[in-house]
Amino acid sequence: MNRSIVFFGTPEFAVASLDALLQYNYTIKAIVTTPDKPAGRGKKITASPVKNYAVKNNLNILQPENLSDENFLNSLKAINADLFIVVAFRKLPSIVWQMPPMGCFNLHASLLPDYRGAAPINRAIINGEKETGLTTFFLNENIDEGKIILSESINIGEDESFGELYNRMKICGASLLIKTVETIFHTDVQTVEQHNLSANALKLNKAPKILKPDCKINWNNKSKAIFNLVRGLNPTPAANTCLISENSAELYLKIFKVKIEITEHKHAVAGVFTDKKTFLKISTIDGFVFLEEIQPAGKNKILITEFLRGYPIDNNWKAI
Repeated sequence: MNRSIVFFGTPEFAVASLDALLQYNYTIKAIVTTPDKPAGRGKKITASPVKNYAVKNNLNILQPENLSDENFLNSLKAINADLFIVVAFRKLPSIVWQMPPMGCFNLHASLLPDYRGAAPINRAIINGEKETGLTTFFLNENIDEGKIILSESINIGEDESFGELYNRMKICGASLLIKTVETIFHTDVQTVEQHNLSANALKLNKAPKILKPDCKINWNNKSKAIFNLVRGLNPTPAANTCLISENSAELYLKIFKVKIEITEHKHAVAGVFTDKKTFLKISTIDGFVFLEEIQPAGKNKILITEFLRGYPIDNNWKAI
């Protein structure tokens, strides 16, 4: 029997899974993605990566503003798909996820029940985790709390950035998604309740969406925490700080790469130290953070050596 699927997704992470489904010759009756919206400095109307992929592959595309809209629901019912798959999309109303006879499952980028939320990859790196993973689960009324189908662990490299781990996990996620579809279509699915996997729910990490205040470096934190924040937000949305001179001139910087030195010192936190040629380091409570790859406001990303050739930073500046 030729089973059919409706795929829900938006970002590049979801494209890898959608592509895998097509490579394995599954029937995709439709993709559901976000409406086109303004993006970038010029606010140009932009389609989601999933829509761009769907257009290239001549897939049926639905872009509802409201997932409870009657016209959308009628269109979805008329498709009469066996299974719905969700990868990096917004919360579905129950009338949607209860529609297909074989259920609706989600691919989540953590080992549930840990790191429920919108930013599990970022948060795992920011928290200094050495391991994360991927989980597929059937949707229920609560976000990221449904019965688990399959999961897979993934090690996090000591220096690995969000972008690097994201690219690895989207490929591994596509593979786990195919295994999950095979399991649902061809076997008697055995699921696990998430509460059976956690001895203490109070110790579970959360993965809320990254907001603007989350990106500002707090120089009162330890050097390792700052290092993890920078790599957990690289390349986007990027950690940031502001350097200020003794004359109150301010220079806003996005920070993409740093190295750290753990050492005792007697300097005040957030002091700037530089030879004006090869390095710029900022003091923390337990050492120094060396800026390596940065982006001044309105400029391109550059190495610190290039930055120091163009900006008159000296040891009288501070980081705020």
